[in-house]
Amino acid sequence: MLNIIGGIKKRTKLDVPIKNVRPTSSIKREAIFSILESNALKKKIDIYSNRCFLDLFAGSGSLGLEAISRGAKFCYFYEINKNVVKTLEHNCLKICKPNNFKIIKQDITKSLFREINNLLSVIFIDPPYTLVPFNNILNNLLKTNLISKDTIIVIESEKKIKINFPSSMKIEEERYYGKTKITFLYTKAS
Repeated sequence: MLNIIGGIKKRTKLDVPIKNVRPTSSIKREAIFSILESNALKKKIDIYSNRCFLDLFAGSGSLGLEAISRGAKFCYFYEINKNVVKTLEHNCLKICKPNNFKIIKQDITKSLFREINNLLSVIFIDPPYTLVPFNNILNNLLKTNLISKDTIIVIESEKKIKINFPSSMKIEEERYYGKTKITFLYTKAS
């Protein structure tokens, strides 16, 4: 069972495809959003109001939809699996209006993010654990005008995976949950 855990759509059930998806558990989502909100308070920024989120390898959409339930204006969801996209569309329409989301059916490892028109507040990157596309995705994001010094990048990976991040990014925080590592990144101030 997968539910939204906070905001105006709290307790709304999300559908999860039977195959090809590993949704972020409610415990990890609660931790992620607590850290995001705590860091935003420290930096005196509002991560939700009139802000856009990006959910890469979206699956059921639980991370991006959690953000919308908590007040995000818009979320872009990238998902390539046709069967998973059907579930994602259904979940999006349960949580928000059609003008609050866009689903992009594209291989994210090759994307240049031309479909995105807004500065991003938070980017979620949660690929299958067998895939380690982080550098390619982060470098492609850095080539755009979508990231500011306030943009937070949240990466979920296997604990044992060592990721070499671009030099223009810094790790703000890392948390471990069982076999999972959650890394919070920011771009370094220029």
